[in-house]
This record gives sequence, structure tokens and C-alpha cells, in this order.
Amino acid sequence: MRILNPQSRQPLPGYDVVVVGSGAGALTTAATAAKAGRSVIVLEKSELLGGTSAVSGGMLWVVDNHHAREAGIEDSKQAGREYVQAVARGRGRAELLDAALDYGDAMLRFAETELGVKFIFLDNFPDYRQDLPGAVSGGRTVEPELFNFREALGKLAAHVRTDGRHPYTMQEYEDWGAFTKFPWEELTARQDAGVAAKGHALVSMLLKACLDNGVTLAVEASVAGLETSEGRVSGVRLQDGTRIEAAHGVMLGTGGFEWDKPLADSLLASRLYTMCSPPTNTGDGLKMAQRIGAMTRGTREAWWAPMSVTGMLRDGEPVGSLLRFERQGPGSIMVNRHGQRFANEAQNYNDLARVLQSWDSPNNQTLNTPAHVVFDESYLQRYGILDHRAGKPTPDYLVQADTLEELAVKIGVPAGNLAATVERFNQHAVRGEDPDFGRGSSAYDRYWGDAGNQWPNPSLGPLQYGPYYAMEVLNGAFGTCGGIGTDGRGQVLDVDGIPIEGLYAAGNTAESAYSAGYPGAGATLGPLMTLAYLAGRAIAGQPSEYSAQNLSAVAL
Repeated sequence: MRILNPQSRQPLPGYDVVVVGSGAGALTTAATAAKAGRSVIVLEKSELLGGTSAVSGGMLWVVDNHHAREAGIEDSKQAGREYVQAVARGRGRAELLDAALDYGDAMLRFAETELGVKFIFLDNFPDYRQDLPGAVSGGRTVEPELFNFREALGKLAAHVRTDGRHPYTMQEYEDWGAFTKFPWEELTARQDAGVAAKGHALVSMLLKACLDNGVTLAVEASVAGLETSEGRVSGVRLQDGTRIEAAHGVMLGTGGFEWDKPLADSLLASRLYTMCSPPTNTGDGLKMAQRIGAMTRGTREAWWAPMSVTGMLRDGEPVGSLLRFERQGPGSIMVNRHGQRFANEAQNYNDLARVLQSWDSPNNQTLNTPAHVVFDESYLQRYGILDHRAGKPTPDYLVQADTLEELAVKIGVPAGNLAATVERFNQHAVRGEDPDFGRGSSAYDRYWGDAGNQWPNPSLGPLQYGPYYAMEVLNGAFGTCGGIGTDGRGQVLDVDGIPIEGLYAAGNTAESAYSAGYPGAGATLGPLMTLAYLAGRAIAGQPSEYSAQNLSAVAL
């Protein structure tokens, strides 16, 4: 174990609060409890702080938030509840959903006012399922402001995880459009100066709050198990045998179990072929809690997403690249093993990935995979594909051919089907229509298209001329989103639904407040940070609802 800030106020071996993991959920609990005067230590098993949150988009989905009210956008918790229940198909526990909806804005205000986390309000970012009751066309998503983490964190900055992307906001993405139009020199200068965006910025701001409030931060601190005493969780035991006492509570925020492949295969509803999360997400918190009788819930689910394997590594392990504009931009399509389109390519990633999981029972094989994104030279010239640009050598992850028929042979699909699929798609795309799957009919589809598209619909355009390209699409995930069962304040429950004293959990290690649903951008971090905030308040003996007046209402 390496303590990164040995000047912190509390020496080993005991703290009021022990936090295991260092993603946004873990850091929210740590900073919230520390703000109330509790001594806190954060234990991260890898060399880098930030977990999955640090490589995420960093957005938060918060229903009926104060930014929306100030902008005059109509929303309500009831509408949000109706919408989430529809997206989640009625699954999940009301206690967790109520907590996420009722206290989401309290968390947001606390993070901004007391922890110094700054957000950009995205007033026009649409919910993912515009066809369901309670959806809104904008106002529920915020993203972190750009943040100079190097200036703010000093030497600690070297220990913060990043995905290596250039720092830009979604607001800027809206203005610039295609990656080929980005001011890359300006973004490189930002990166060199230590500016962070997205999840990297979010965890950096939370780490600054932790530093400002005396939280002890430790890396290479792998926790082996929980310690119990007199019927409560009293601390943790590290792999090296070190014991750290927790006078008021232990928070588990260790991420999901997606990198424990045997466990993922046995629990998840569908096989997971690639992930983009840190390889340290091996279900440690889930296993620790199970050993002392904790309830487990929702372990069939993950934050599903279509991905391609492009050679990117994280901690030395191959990880997937999320496909977004690559399948949503006008002029690309997705085809299945039969060389045919099978879904609206522009729909949200979670729902599209579920289509990749479909099974062809009569033939005892997957229905739609292997699947490929198919596009042409005109698309490559306009937009590029991931980091590849026209005129550069074709990377290994792309299959190239002069004709559609040749491309079909190379990717193993019927040539006649692929040619016919492209011909039909093109006929309708030039008119801005997709009678087969409705692509481009929703505000969400159009948001992710090209507003400067020469054809009538931002989401639709024809494949025009060769060479043609294909990129394989895999069923991937940001991480699992089920695990330890908790109550509405993040306290872990045992198998009989009775709270386990002294133990809390939040994040991908725990059951999601939205169950199988993915309602909008930030629906991962919004509820998990809310439950983590509630846990921090509960551990510190403070009320769930935040106001500046009651911050220090409880005697310390």
C-alpha cells in the first residue's frame, strides 16, 4: 500500500470511514463524509485512481434538476419515474428508484456547492427513448466542465487514470460536429497543459474535494476482506495482512465484475466479448459482501454497448472502442451475419447491443452476430472512422474491398444480400427515410447525426462509391451494473433484507437503481453518485436532503 498524501490528518490503523475503490461513487462518499468532519481513507488496488468513472463520458442524468428549473424547462420526478419504469420494463426496486429520483438534485447541489464540482448543463440532450412516456427532449443531463487537473492536484495528478482522449466537452462536440472538423492542435495544447474533460475531469474534481477535506488516498492497496466485530462491519483486511479499522462504516465502490470472465459468463444474461473498463474490475466488492451474507441483485445486467476491438490497451489488456458516430453518422449501416440490416443503427447503445444478443434457436447460433459496420470512401472522406482518416494506411481492424461483392466475401456474408441491402437503404436514405427500422425518426437519432448533412435527415445518407469498408461489431459493455443489494441510503442488506450494520455500497459493484434500464446520457453516474452521496450523509449522521444550513447540523 502506498499513501499518496501522507500529510493527511489521520494516521493508520483506524478511520471513521474506509472507502474501497476510487471511482466517482467511492470518491463522492469519501468527500461527503469528510466534509462533515469524518476521517476517511480511500483504498485503490491499482496504481491509478478513478476507476471506470475516469474513462467514462462523465455525464450525470438527474431528473428535475435545478439547472433545468432555472432554464424554464418543465420536468417532474413523477415524469422521470414513469419514464424509468418504462425503460426498465417494470423491473427494479422502488426504494432505489425513489432514492435516485428524490435526492438526485440534492446530490448535484451538494457536489457543486460543497465539493466544488462544476458542470455544464446540456439543455438539448434528449433522453434515449423518446417514444416512451415521461421522456424529455433535453434538460436531464449535465457534464463536467473542463478542469486543469495538473494544477489542481499537483503530484497526485500522475496517479489519476485517464483514457488518453483529447479533452473536449459534449457542448463543443455539438458545435464542431464530425471529428474531421475538430481543432486538434488546440485540443493537443489543452492536453499538454493538463486540462481534463469528461470522466477524467469529474474524478479529478472529486479528488480535489477529497484532498481539501483531509481524505487519505492510497493506491496499490488491495483489500482481501471485511472485518466484523459484535455483529457489525468494523474494518477491512488488506492482501498483505494489514487491518484498517472503520469506526462508522465501510463503503464498497470497487466497480463491476466484468473482468472476472468465469463469473461474468455464469451471471450475465449474455456473453460479454469486450469491455472498456479497467481490468481491475473483478468483482472484489461483490465477493467480499457475499462472504458475510449480503444480498445480491440484478447480476444479469451490464451497461451494454456495441464495440469494436481496435488494438487499444488498458493496463496492458485489450479493450473495446465504443461505436457511436461510426454507426450513427449518415452513410454507414450495420449488417448481420446474413448481410442484412437488423436494427436502427442510430438508436442508443444499450438497446442496440441487446439486439446483438439475439439468438437463432432453429439454427442454434447467434441471430445477428458476427455483425459489421459497413461504409464507403465518401463516408471516410467526410468523417473518418475512430482515429483513422482517409489517405492513411488502412488499419488492421478495417476490412477493405473495391466492391460490395468483394467486401461480402471477405467478411463472410452473402454477396447478393449485402448489395441488395445497400441498394434499398440508399433509395430511402436520399429521401431522409428508413421504412425498415425508423432510423432518424427520433430526436435522439438526429442529435447524433450530422446537422450539415446534404441529405434531408441528419442521420441518413447513402453509401456512394468504393472502396468499401467493414468493421466488426461485438457485444460489449462499460461494466456490469448489478451486484450487492442495498437500501435507499446505500446500506448493504443481507439475504433476508436486513441492513448489515457498518457496510455500504454504491456504483457498479451494487444493484442499479434503474435495474435493466438505461434512460439517458449519464444514467450510470447520476444514480450511483446519488446513492453514494446518501451513503456518505448516512455514515456521517446527517440528513439525506442537503441545504447549506444543515451541512453541520450534527455535532461531531
